[in-house]
Amino acid sequence: MKGERALRNLPGGMVERIESGAAGMCHAWTVRRGDGAVLGFTDHDRDLRLGDVVCLAGSGWTAGAGDAAVGTAAGGLSASGPLDETGVVEAEIEAGLYDGARVELWRVDWARPELRVRLWAGRLARIRRENGAFVADLEGPAAALERVVGRTFGRSCDAVLGDARCGLAPEAVAGRRCDKRWATCVGVFGNGVNFQGFPDIPGDDFLTAQPMETGRNDGGSRR
Repeated sequence: MKGERALRNLPGGMVERIESGAAGMCHAWTVRRGDGAVLGFTDHDRDLRLGDVVCLAGSGWTAGAGDAAVGTAAGGLSASGPLDETGVVEAEIEAGLYDGARVELWRVDWARPELRVRLWAGRLARIRRENGAFVADLEGPAAALERVVGRTFGRSCDAVLGDARCGLAPEAVAGRRCDKRWATCVGVFGNGVNFQGFPDIPGDDFLTAQPMETGRNDGGSRR
């Protein structure tokens, strides 16, 4: 527990209460939307106040699977709960009011809510409805560093069949599929001039090219 206190900066008194068995722990979420609205939820059986935010009990919020439980890791979490007039309202989801909302997940001593530690902080990347409930996909603050910006080099075409970059009319490709290969673009669709990949990019064997009596190992195009 001392190691955890150093890692997560647990407030004074929280470690002692946990080690003594006196602490009753629960989770709480705070959601700060772009329009200024602030909502709070908890899995405790009574409402909790975290600073200026009242976290509602009985909200049904639960934490889902995630690959980044703490800190500023790039990975995300998920949270789910029921659609409810006192909490997450369907019309507000449709209006996009939760898009990009800041979300924090806390571990709280419900008897002394001032004793709490933040487990995760990030933004709401997407929220969707499923069978009368919502599922929120949350991403950490470093997730933006993993996003691909602009184009990347690769042999495959990165256009969508029938879009403006592809150049073929949507009605001309209706019901047809493309495997993104140069040979298919040229041989099947006759559209090599609009191919959005890099078929002549050197192969992986370029790094280990060496004289050989048989086979091809010159790093040249494999199209």
